[in-house]
Amino acid sequence: MSKKELLMHEIAEVPDNLLEEVLDFVHFLKTRRSQEGLDTALASESSLKKDWLSPEEDEAWRNL
Repeated sequence: MSKKELLMHEIAEVPDNLLEEVLDFVHFLKTRRSQEGLDTALASESSLKKDWLSPEEDEAWRNL
């Protein structure tokens, strides 16, 4: 049985009064993962901008 199937089985057994909390937790996990990706992109930008913001780089991309 896959992890997704196991999770669906477990969710099927969760009492109705807890389903909103489970859903909130799933949303939290998805948001956290998105935020981690954004944090990585922002960190990369600061270290790469010295290469991106150069006259040579501007010239290389001028015709595109």
